[in-house]
Amino acid sequence: MKVGIIRCMQTEDYCPGTTDFKAIRERTGVFEGIEEEIEIVGFINCGGCPAKKAVLRARELVRRGADTIAFASCIRKGTPIGYPCPFAKKMKEIIEKDLREKIRFLDYTH
Repeated sequence: MKVGIIRCMQTEDYCPGTTDFKAIRERTGVFEGIEEEIEIVGFINCGGCPAKKAVLRARELVRRGADTIAFASCIRKGTPIGYPCPFAKKMKEIIEKDLREKIRFLDYTH
């Protein structure tokens, strides 16, 4: 699996992504049960509300080899700031529609 992670721009000052990387390394959270090797292709933010650059950034992750797009837990679960992204569902929908490739999507990381 070659994963590109999209995170919330609002959490960058609070979270360096260490728990996301730990979940991949230790195969916890959404990565539990994945036996294939996991390579991190990129770790990027959504571009700010309302996910205005997420499609372009997802395209770039795929262009650079990602076969899986994971939305960091800050987007779906609101960690660490306690506020999930109100645009998460729409962001995923527009990225899926845009890519139209056989890309796997993961709704959270840990």
